[in-house]
Amino acid sequence: MAHTRISAKLPPHIDPTKAPVAFGNRALPKLNRELADGELLTRQRALMALCDLVHDPELAYTAVEVGCLEKLKLLLKDEDATVRQKTTETFYILATHSIGRFAIMEHEAILPLSDLLNDPVDICRRNMHMALEMLSEIPAGAAAIVYADLVPSLIMKLRTELDEIQELILKTLHFCLLVDTKQALDAEGVTVLKSKLTHFSEAIKSLAAQALMDISAPLEGKDQICEEEVIPILVELLSDPNHEVRATAAGALMFATITTQGKYKALEAGIIPPLLILVNDPVGKVRLNAIKTITTVSEAPEGRKILLDHLPLFEGLAQDPSEGVRKAVQIAIDVITWKP
Repeated sequence: MAHTRISAKLPPHIDPTKAPVAFGNRALPKLNRELADGELLTRQRALMALCDLVHDPELAYTAVEVGCLEKLKLLLKDEDATVRQKTTETFYILATHSIGRFAIMEHEAILPLSDLLNDPVDICRRNMHMALEMLSEIPAGAAAIVYADLVPSLIMKLRTELDEIQELILKTLHFCLLVDTKQALDAEGVTVLKSKLTHFSEAIKSLAAQALMDISAPLEGKDQICEEEVIPILVELLSDPNHEVRATAAGALMFATITTQGKYKALEAGIIPPLLILVNDPVGKVRLNAIKTITTVSEAPEGRKILLDHLPLFEGLAQDPSEGVRKAVQIAIDVITWKP
């Protein structure tokens, strides 16, 4: 005879770590109330559910409208590591949407997020930096980070952070340096970035070289790169096996050699032989940056004298598949063959 048995197991579609989500337009207001609940488990479950929901841009918009961002700002200070982890993850997911990025700025959440720069939990710091990096990808977001005076703190963290987080910081700095370089220059940014050029990680080396290219846009940056003896290291990176490292190193040298001091520092470091190799690099970006750097170096009489012997090499690049490279080659030839 069959018997009725009651199982203690939950149905497979029910997750005990997440708060039950109300139906329709009541879902997010209910979660918003639970985010401020005094019971830790209720806050945790509400965050788990909210973190899943805000992947949808429409629900992210609703979450902002019902006031979730103000609750999330408070939860960044929660004593529980799981709460901080899921809160920072929610901020990162929000920052992947246009509505979320502008909401983070409008609700002045950047500084509360930056309070986690020294959080003892690695995943909390990682999520926070992922949110800042996503935010920095739009000009208004990068400007907001700069105006919050976070650039010096980010540069300082490059000295001590985990490699994975350093990559995120360098990506954020790239966009921030396009807005303003003064904060980074005043915070010994060139010195810190120089130390990253010899890192074992190819990603960190290329991102550091990219940041040095950004920071050398103003004259003060070019001068500091010369004073800190960064150019010889960049010249060595022209022979790196990774094409991104070669491209960014050539790009940084292109900016650094605009000044007379930079030209002669580069010539002393033996820049021309590796550049001549790179003009036939299989990667178009490497060829373009190398040729542009050759152009700036050839403005010095000593550089022009050496490069005149290699004109056939440049003339052979007239049929390069890249239009940008072909234009750069013509400019380089004009500069090299110029006579006073």
